[in-house]
Amino acid sequence: MSLRLSTVILPVRRWHEGGRDQWLRAEQLGFHTAYTYDHLSWRTFRDGPWFGAVPTLTAAAAATERLRLGTLVTSPNFRHPVTLAKDLITLDDVSGGRITLGIGAGGNGFDATALGQEAWSPRERADRFAEFVSLLDRLLTEGSVSHEGTFYSAEEARNLPGCVQEPRLPFAVAATGPRGLRLAARYGQAWVTTGDPKLSEDGTPEQSLEAVRGQLARLDKACAEMGRDSEPMEKILLTGFTPEANTVLASVDAFVDFAGRHRELGFTELVIHAPIPDSDFAADEAVFEKIATEALAQLDS
Repeated sequence: MSLRLSTVILPVRRWHEGGRDQWLRAEQLGFHTAYTYDHLSWRTFRDGPWFGAVPTLTAAAAATERLRLGTLVTSPNFRHPVTLAKDLITLDDVSGGRITLGIGAGGNGFDATALGQEAWSPRERADRFAEFVSLLDRLLTEGSVSHEGTFYSAEEARNLPGCVQEPRLPFAVAATGPRGLRLAARYGQAWVTTGDPKLSEDGTPEQSLEAVRGQLARLDKACAEMGRDSEPMEKILLTGFTPEANTVLASVDAFVDFAGRHRELGFTELVIHAPIPDSDFAADEAVFEKIATEALAQLDS
């Protein structure tokens, strides 16, 4: 089974002070896709620079030619399907059809209360996510959409001429619970996981592999219930949150070992973070670039 290698570029650099260069370098290194996080701020980066995902991806689309681009992930926390759909259609147009929408239910981080609202309960997040994804699917495939839902409404929302990619740009749905996996099975062209968060600090690599194997089995079941074969769906692992996160980018050999074990499970795409000094994503830039250019060939040798 072939494996793709992608990267995440966090939006922490000014565009003309290294930001643009990162996206160009990602294309030069041959990454399949370069994603960015879609947050208003995030964890330890809250008190530092953090730029918007859609404008950043638009600039990256104009600067690059071949590199796929996307969010990993967008959530309903501060987005509305109608305005997001318009942004995505525009972004897909500017990029010439190179956009993937990573989408998830969101959580209790800074985004959850930045607009002045109370953080949603897990059940409300799941309810909103289900309505958000289904409405967004319609907005990106139909010329005019009206909808009166529990959380979101649209009144003759026009989205002409639609996406460059047909019938719409692909959704990569981040989910591990039953409802989210059903959404992935129904609407996703790809599925995203970070592993089992309960194992990230105290678990072992073997426990993590077993947990992810279980997630994949539940995805297969959800797809079967939808009358769909999960095999053609892309399976994406966002690295950096499993028990061996601190060693995955330590060397090419360490990454190849990690990648090989996850490819055997059925993953088709691994995503590694571009290094950020003095952060949880600090890594040797030279090793990162060597992984980008050599690891997959070594894995296949």
